[in-house]
Amino acid sequence: MTDIDPQAASDAARAVPGVPCDAEGPTFREPWEAQAFAMALALHARGVFTWPEWAATLGAEIKRAQASGDPDTGETYYRHWLAALERLVEEKGIASAAQRTRYYDAWDHAADRTAHGQPIELKPEDFT
Repeated sequence: MTDIDPQAASDAARAVPGVPCDAEGPTFREPWEAQAFAMALALHARGVFTWPEWAATLGAEIKRAQASGDPDTGETYYRHWLAALERLVEEKGIASAAQRTRYYDAWDHAADRTAHGQPIELKPEDFT
C-alpha cells in the first residue's frame, strides 16, 4: 500500500470535512483510495492547491454527483476525491483532459496484458 505521512494525513483530515477516519487517521477500503489520498497530499505539499481550495472542489464534485443520483452513502467518497483531483490537475495546468485520457487508456491496455495478481507496469507500447 501507499506510505502516507501520518502528520500530513492528520492535517488533511482536519482541513477537509468528511474524510473517512478512525482513531488512527484516514481509512481506505481499497488501495487506490489510499493512492488518490496520497496524490492529493503530495500536490498540496508542493503548493498546487490549499486545503480550503481542495475542500471547495471536493464539495462541488460531491454535489455534482448527488445531483446525478449518487445516493451519498459514503461508499463513493473517494470516487469524488479522485474527480476533484482530476479537476484540479486540469485547472492548474498540470495535465490536460487529453493527457489524462491517454494515460487512462495506456493503463487499461497494460492491465489487459497483466496476469491477475501481478503488478501493472506501463510500457511505451501501452501508449500506442
